[in-house]
Amino acid sequence: MGYKVVVAGATGNVGREMLNILAEREFPADEVVALASRRSLGTEVSYGDKTLKTKDIEGFDFTGYDIALFAIGSEPTKKYAPIAASQGCVVIDNSSLYRYDPQVPLIVPEVNPDAIEGYTKKNIIANPNCSTAQLVVALKPLHDRAKIKRVVVATYQAVSGAGKDAMDELWNQTKGTFVPGQEVAPSKFTKEIAFNVIPHIDVFLDDGSTKEEWKMTAETKKILDPKIKLTATCVRVPVFVGHSEAVNIEFEEFLDEDEARDILREAPGVLVVDKRENGGYVTPKEVVGEYATYISRIRQDSTIENGINLWCVSDNLRKGAALNAVQIAELLGRRCLKKG
Repeated sequence: MGYKVVVAGATGNVGREMLNILAEREFPADEVVALASRRSLGTEVSYGDKTLKTKDIEGFDFTGYDIALFAIGSEPTKKYAPIAASQGCVVIDNSSLYRYDPQVPLIVPEVNPDAIEGYTKKNIIANPNCSTAQLVVALKPLHDRAKIKRVVVATYQAVSGAGKDAMDELWNQTKGTFVPGQEVAPSKFTKEIAFNVIPHIDVFLDDGSTKEEWKMTAETKKILDPKIKLTATCVRVPVFVGHSEAVNIEFEEFLDEDEARDILREAPGVLVVDKRENGGYVTPKEVVGEYATYISRIRQDSTIENGINLWCVSDNLRKGAALNAVQIAELLGRRCLKKG
């Protein structure tokens, strides 16, 4: 006996990936319903070899459904998630709305699976920010071995993290660069993204950091360890899919780079590609459509007593969003919603 699953926001980048991954991983679903806003009503979306027509989320009755994967943004989630939860359907939310709520578990299954038991407080589980998800997958096995004191991370984040309109803007600006008179002014971003990098994601806070940088700090502490100090600089780059991160880690005790490499090779959800030769590392273009978080450029940081540097790359629409949500659903099924 399988589960009855709802995907809310099924016509967006992340919603479509959720449907793809549910099918790819053969999630045990007896029924899958695709929901969207009224303006997208009837839009066809793919689910494996099936085609689903979207239904209107407004007024949808979640009663009898087991799991709802939400990819609709914070404002609609604020309205619809409590409705679904009150009707007995467990919500796995991809927005930032519930991530910092102490009564809502924030889950990366490879990192803090036991926290899922807390879902019963609100019948809601939060999915972390895309840049955080891949980072903590890399940090967790190293933290277990040598205890992390501080992390300094610079991100190189793909435009797909800002949605389909952002991807279109990069595409149109790139074309416009080579066609006189067809230049495209920035709309989704604060400056032109084509052939450029923008050190600004989300709004600025009083201390000069951006909310994206604050999210990485707050979420890493909640998921992994509140004692870890983390500082981030988040940058948007002209890449369609795939977030990259340059990570500097300071440990409480010495960790040799070879041992770090061996630990990461055995870690769940991680693949190490680390050869000290031309092309012996992974780039975002190579990870599109992949499940794993890829680690390269592992090396000692000689400027501090117990330091390691590494390069971390993942498909942000997958591990950073849709895949992690489906993995949470799988974990929920194994531990809490057993059927049959």
